[in-house]
Amino acid sequence: MRIGILTGGGDCPGLNAVIRAVVRKGVEAHGDELIGFRDGWRGVLEGSFTQLTVDSTRGILSRGGTILGSSRTNPFKRSDGVDRVRDGLRSNGLDGLIAIGGDDTLGAASRLFEAGVNVIGVPKTIDNDLGSTDVTFGFDTALHVATEAIDRLHTTAESHHRNLVVEVMGRDAGWIALHAGLAGGAHVILIPELPFDIDQVCSLIRRRHERGRYFAIVVVAEGATPREGTISLAAGEVDEFGHPRLGGIGHVLEREIEQRTGFETRATVLGHVQRGGTPTAFDRVLATRLGLAAIDAAHEGRWGTMASLRGTRIELVALADAVSEVRRVPVDEYERYGVLFG
Repeated sequence: MRIGILTGGGDCPGLNAVIRAVVRKGVEAHGDELIGFRDGWRGVLEGSFTQLTVDSTRGILSRGGTILGSSRTNPFKRSDGVDRVRDGLRSNGLDGLIAIGGDDTLGAASRLFEAGVNVIGVPKTIDNDLGSTDVTFGFDTALHVATEAIDRLHTTAESHHRNLVVEVMGRDAGWIALHAGLAGGAHVILIPELPFDIDQVCSLIRRRHERGRYFAIVVVAEGATPREGTISLAAGEVDEFGHPRLGGIGHVLEREIEQRTGFETRATVLGHVQRGGTPTAFDRVLATRLGLAAIDAAHEGRWGTMASLRGTRIELVALADAVSEVRRVPVDEYERYGVLFG
């Protein structure tokens, strides 16, 4: 077979491990030819690609990012997008395509499958918010980066008697904020699933001061929002999938907490550092397993599916099911940890 591969959306530790696994098994076990489209769906639309071989993918297992590049290009934002994708596959003699991405990339893949394009998905997102899979690769690495940052901030917060607000990624789901906050012993954790009460946040911080603990670590997901009418937030530009550019809630909290409590407060925005660098062993192994399953699925003709981790097994699930809804932190799970805050 002749198979195309693309990586779309935000970069993520483990992407190269998937590419390597697909190429290794495709070439060595199936005798396939593989090409990699550059910069996600943009490469398919513009016919920009590179040949992928065992030699060209050596040494990439431990590298962060993606050797193919990525973008947030949405083929459905072009009136002729579907036809151009079909033409791109046909002109390159491709039997199908393996799309590695999050809800936007795989959402487009699902719609393309419905339009007759042979495509298989591999779930990728540090936010861990894709449905029909228990964990996505990239999450474990991002979690380790965020936890290490919180550990380091603890010592400076305590030394200077400051409140430190740590803003982590998480547009619609608070998995990174919750797990990194719990692992790092944060005193307040704010997630997108539950609008926060700024007065309650300040009350928890004041209580710590009353107990002689003159610092606090507040971990907040970038998509966290205050209860309506309590704090105003500015809206950012939107991408081709309609998502506003986030970032800034940490500095808003810095200002509000200091003004309301009188205690010195500083914000740290981890930003893209969570996406970059060497993937953890867990993410390398998970990404490899998903890549092997994806190329096998192509040979089984299981188009329109996504490789998924269910328990300890890799299974195939319908792409449409995987992107039907965002996998969010259950509010009751978040509230279970409330006793640890403050």
